[in-house]
Amino acid sequence: MHPLIDPPNELLAEWLAARGLPAFRLRQIRRWMFQRRADSFEAMTDLPASLRRELAEQFAVLSSRVARHEQADDRTEKLLLQLADAEQVECVLLRDDRGHRTACVSTQVGCGMGCVFCASGLSGLARNLSAGEIVEQLLHLERLLPHDERLTHVVVMGMGEPLANLDALLPALAVACDREGPGISVRRITISTVGLPAGIRRLAGLPSPYQLAVSLHAPDDELRTRLLPAARTIGLRAVLEAADDYFARTGRQVTYEYVLVAGVNDRPGHAERLAGLLQGRCVLVNLIPLNPVPGLPYRGSSAAAVRRFQDGLERAGVRVQVRRRKGGGISGACGQLRRERGNPPVPAAGGAASTEAGQSSAGP
Repeated sequence: MHPLIDPPNELLAEWLAARGLPAFRLRQIRRWMFQRRADSFEAMTDLPASLRRELAEQFAVLSSRVARHEQADDRTEKLLLQLADAEQVECVLLRDDRGHRTACVSTQVGCGMGCVFCASGLSGLARNLSAGEIVEQLLHLERLLPHDERLTHVVVMGMGEPLANLDALLPALAVACDREGPGISVRRITISTVGLPAGIRRLAGLPSPYQLAVSLHAPDDELRTRLLPAARTIGLRAVLEAADDYFARTGRQVTYEYVLVAGVNDRPGHAERLAGLLQGRCVLVNLIPLNPVPGLPYRGSSAAAVRRFQDGLERAGVRVQVRRRKGGGISGACGQLRRERGNPPVPAAGGAASTEAGQSSAGP
């Protein structure tokens, strides 16, 4: 059984062409998938019955299924999806009072970046997701919305390092922006990365670049390497230079994400050194209170420590916002829900973990 969503739809287009069917059939199927949220071929009533039967024999409308669905009091919803090969990934729907409906999606099963405070990569990296598997997360999340609501934003902050899977992510995001698809503005899509310079420069060369968020988590290479072992071969200087190049080429302000870990990277001296790194740059610092992971020895900074850190940056002229936590009570940190479904236990402190993406408002 082939997945129906195969950006850029070459498989389905070839299958239809081989049967001598007109090109508009592909557009009809896409409308049913993305605009009418069809869950079966039988529901696609403007297709000939014989074509619907043939499609059902060859293709799966959705190759993934919802293995678990959790909802928080603030209406944040988190899905654990089981893929065709029985691997699992997470995605989240975030709602706010401004009418924003944001999909937080994953790009890999697990993660290989090794952030020590996050659950996504505790079992390491299993594999990259396909473009279709990334798009399917959007479809599953949009099906949680009433029919008069649509997804308005996408944040690529779920499981995995997005820039390590750009070959699949970029076609998936092209579908997300397509008017015949979800139709999300490129300016409303944010890609979060631990800072892979080559990937950042590749993003900068796109005709319509996305919003970029770079995870720092430390004001110096020594501490950053302790928190993010993958940074051992990528110094802060190289990350900042690539981000500066991104701003110069695209005009898009770069956001720097900083997960605050109590007693580790949240002291006034850390804020002072971070301000020294970023002064003079057109940036926004996004402070993220840690989502604790059961079994790991890290906890989030106190409200007082967050305020002190914020004040220290603002006194130095650095723009700051504190991310409001959403999704409390639903295994908030990215990767936790997957672990609860039978993945290997947490290793000893200092073992592998994933990108900071797991510390987004509700995780992933």
